[in-house]
Amino acid sequence: MNRQKQHFLKRYARNLLLFLLLLGVVFAAGRFVHVYLGSFYDGARAPYLQLPAKDAMTIRWQTEEEGVAELRYGLVPEQLNNKIVEESPAAEHEIRINGLNANTRYYYTISMDGKLLYGGSKYWFETLPQATNDHATRFVVLGDPGYHNERQIAVRDAMSTWLKKGQRENRALFDFLLTTGDNAYRSGSNEQFQNGFFTPFSDWLRNVPVWPVYGNHDARRWAFYNIFSLPTNAESGGLPSGSEHYYSFNVANIHVVVLDTQDSELDNDSQQLVWLRKDLQQNTKTWTIVLFHHPPYTRGSHNSDNRRDSHGRMFQVRKNVLPILEQAGVDLVLTGHSHMYERSHLMACHYETSDTLTSEMQKLPVIHENGYPVYNKVLGRQPYIGTVYAVVGSSSKLDDGPLDHPANAVSLKTAGALVVDIENDRMDVRFISSSDEIKDFFSIQKKKDYSFSFKCE
Repeated sequence: MNRQKQHFLKRYARNLLLFLLLLGVVFAAGRFVHVYLGSFYDGARAPYLQLPAKDAMTIRWQTEEEGVAELRYGLVPEQLNNKIVEESPAAEHEIRINGLNANTRYYYTISMDGKLLYGGSKYWFETLPQATNDHATRFVVLGDPGYHNERQIAVRDAMSTWLKKGQRENRALFDFLLTTGDNAYRSGSNEQFQNGFFTPFSDWLRNVPVWPVYGNHDARRWAFYNIFSLPTNAESGGLPSGSEHYYSFNVANIHVVVLDTQDSELDNDSQQLVWLRKDLQQNTKTWTIVLFHHPPYTRGSHNSDNRRDSHGRMFQVRKNVLPILEQAGVDLVLTGHSHMYERSHLMACHYETSDTLTSEMQKLPVIHENGYPVYNKVLGRQPYIGTVYAVVGSSSKLDDGPLDHPANAVSLKTAGALVVDIENDRMDVRFISSSDEIKDFFSIQKKKDYSFSFKCE
């Protein structure tokens, strides 16, 4: 090759490399701007409740224009004698109400610049009860709920209909709302949060606090942690985590732990898992429930046996998180991500792929007279007494999959949501379909005189 041709090729290669680098910079800059702009929303957002406590509640909402808001609250709608006025104009509003009484309903109104924005007999919240074992608690679990469509509305309406059939006297339809992640499809933008979550569930959110799990679609923008007020210093009980990515809270005799399996490290010595061990060690509640997005046992729209699926997050959860949960005697684990409903028996000691599952790792239930399973557990925090794992991912999306994971006793391609009732030493869990039918129902009963444990190698 002559020198002139070599010189031409070198110059061409150099210019091509510079072009590609410039193209990469332009793409990265464009992506940054796209993500940044998608993390904001300049419209109105109705009130939603955060950080409940026995003596406090946080109310958040958003207005199209900035202004100084006034929040009034009291025990009856006609006498809202307590008042909090914001110190400066804002469009994103957040007010913490302190000094409240436990297990009490408070009504509230929100005004701005002399104009009533929200108020009336439908705007109220209830503070957390005292830490007693006999307080009946009911909560709803939405699985990957953030895709606004007819299925989402059917699930919401079916759940409301079912709850109203057996509404508790002088109580809310339910006490708090949980999600299993992916609260805003497709990209977790702030506007998608409004359209896919806050608008369709606004009637619930003005009365009951919501605790959302962080999903992979939520992580595509920076909106999630700006929208939600999550505890870092045990504002609602539990052990302070110092991070909104993972935390715990208490309601009556229930301890709930929320983990981040999307962005936080899942290594054994990671800050999240070090905190998790400490939190579960200090927990004294009768019931322990843990939520995160990526399921350890699924063959729905995702396959937990596939290490490449979801960047190995499901494998890491099974390998590193489950032993901690089962050693602490966790009762129920709720996940999403796979857009189906799947539920195991009581399980322990299975941390590999499904072909290593043995019958000794699964505890079959006592069948109740109505045909639904009842699982017995010892009252207390006995290690490896068994945990039920449920994939709740079909509250707005429903995909295809084989649904044949051997760990799961129930696998359904059915849209729906979960309702959980806990009182004293019994937990009842129902999966309510979009057609207002109970498609799965199981119970866990804790007994003082019961003794059983798995043996992990």
